[in-house]
Amino acid sequence: MNRRHFTGLLSGAAALPLVGTGVPGALAAAASHAPKPPKNDRAYWLQTLLKVVDPVLQALDKGQLKARMPVESAAENQESRRKVSHLEALGRSMAGLAPWLEHAAEAGEQAQQEQYRQLARRALANAVNPASPDFLNFNQTRQPVVDAAFLALGLLRAPTQLWEKLPAATQQHVVQALQSSRVIKPGYNNWLLFSATIEAALLKFTGAGDEMRMDYALRQHQSWYKGDGAYGDGPEFHWDYYNGYVIQPMLLQVLRTLVDAGKGDKELAAKVLSRAQRYATIQERLIGPDGSFAAFGRSLAYRCGAFQLLADVALQRQLPAELPPGQARTALTAVIRRTLEAPGTFDAGGWLQIGLCGHQPGIGENYISTGSLYLCSVAFLPLGLPASDAFWASPAQDWTAKKIWAGVDVKADHSYKE
Repeated sequence: MNRRHFTGLLSGAAALPLVGTGVPGALAAAASHAPKPPKNDRAYWLQTLLKVVDPVLQALDKGQLKARMPVESAAENQESRRKVSHLEALGRSMAGLAPWLEHAAEAGEQAQQEQYRQLARRALANAVNPASPDFLNFNQTRQPVVDAAFLALGLLRAPTQLWEKLPAATQQHVVQALQSSRVIKPGYNNWLLFSATIEAALLKFTGAGDEMRMDYALRQHQSWYKGDGAYGDGPEFHWDYYNGYVIQPMLLQVLRTLVDAGKGDKELAAKVLSRAQRYATIQERLIGPDGSFAAFGRSLAYRCGAFQLLADVALQRQLPAELPPGQARTALTAVIRRTLEAPGTFDAGGWLQIGLCGHQPGIGENYISTGSLYLCSVAFLPLGLPASDAFWASPAQDWTAKKIWAGVDVKADHSYKE
């Protein structure tokens, strides 16, 4: 099955009207080509994640990402976004796909997983090879430091499949690409963590990361902690989802990498994890009874990517005691469905379009373009857990908001104090 056919089947599966249309012959033909409905949450998650990332990886594999990928953005920013949007698409796709690529193959997933492992490595090789038509921009303008960091995050989440199994020449190209982003000075806000995450990957894979950049990012974010599990985005608090998009997942990853290298503060790592567990509790409570969440703050076009922190804490098997794995899974499934199944989410070629619930170009800020949207993939991190893990094997449980608004008696929530 070729990629275009595969993508078409996935994009059309949920929309097929199988009864009451008056065209039984056409319906039978369509049904005969439709994929089987997912048998469980895990199958649905995997099908949906691959639907999202497949166009990016397939195009890069052929050296045709720049030629194929549409770049939707504000009209006045088209030229500037075309210089950076392709690395956005790759880095963000890898950050979400990596845990599934890394973990031991599940029964029924082996062939597909190996296919995507190889596809991801070939795509990455083209992205960092100066001789490739799809050699991506890692150091021109400011944006590439963001998506070099998301790519670094993906490498850290799949060190065997996305680093160790790369050819030596590709490894060298990856290192050179990440190092080249050092010319970009990050902003005095969550951007400090982009530089820190890049350096954490260089430390992990070469033994030589800039510890000053990591230490500075960690120290500043400790000074910006506002309480009850939330950090400021810089010195001030911003009421948005950046604690989920960037701040807490990258804090956790940088600290884990430093501790693993014998260079980290274990007490600080434990404190940051405890705060993250509180924020994961809050994130689960933000998911409404229908899977929606309050639409405030910047970057809503990242869709379910807002819940990366909840997904990451689940992946690390560090969910707080009051949040059972089956409940976390059901909550995340609801928000994935709500943000990725609306008509208009994908264009006719299978590429994501700007919006939170369907195609809503007005939601996209001037820094949003097609590649930006692939941050939604980070909601799928628990696919890196085996199917036997409690996250997947536990019975489905209604999430907090669904219980409350159905009249179920639940325990009161309390703020977190250190």
